[in-house]
Amino acid sequence: MHERPCPAIEGTALLRSALRFRRRFGILASVNPKRGQVPRFVVVRGAELSLSQIFERTVSDVAHDPSFSGIEFVSQSARRQAGTTVLHVMIDREGGVDLKLCEQVASAVNARLEPAGETYTLEVESAGLNRPLTKAGDYERFSGRTVKVVTTLLIEGGKTHRGVLGGVQGTNVILHTGTGRLPLPLAVIKSANLEYDIRTDLKREKKERKSHA
Repeated sequence: MHERPCPAIEGTALLRSALRFRRRFGILASVNPKRGQVPRFVVVRGAELSLSQIFERTVSDVAHDPSFSGIEFVSQSARRQAGTTVLHVMIDREGGVDLKLCEQVASAVNARLEPAGETYTLEVESAGLNRPLTKAGDYERFSGRTVKVVTTLLIEGGKTHRGVLGGVQGTNVILHTGTGRLPLPLAVIKSANLEYDIRTDLKREKKERKSHA
């Protein structure tokens, strides 16, 4: 079953959710309604916590929490921006991610962070239909899907490659393009993400229904 886009969320609904979160946890919460169909929940907290050493462990703890079974933690990152630390978590789930789930993950991550005297912003958002491929196993898992792959080196005259993912063979990701089979070394892949194609998605869904008939 393919992931369907989450419905657009109105700004008033986001504001109500943010206010409920602030009342419950005593922190300032805001959300960005301009993200369209990708739910995104942002938590801003005062200078109380240091995240440099514990953020990765914290996300791992939340990911292994039984209450979040079935949720994939696609990626996490920390960066400095405008004098604060921005922590970002990207999640995915079969059937899609909604704002409520983003809130729940944000609450769980925030509750586990230890005090350290540093202002931070915590962002939790859905991977969306064009989700990134961050692990070698993703190239096998999403075999048959349309993808865009960016490489650090020129391959076949370019660094941006689009095609149908054919899994992994040895140390190469196999991409089937309009001109044929293209092996891309894992070591030179800078980024990769799914590209939602409704025609390909419908064909795959039809094939899956036949295989389960």
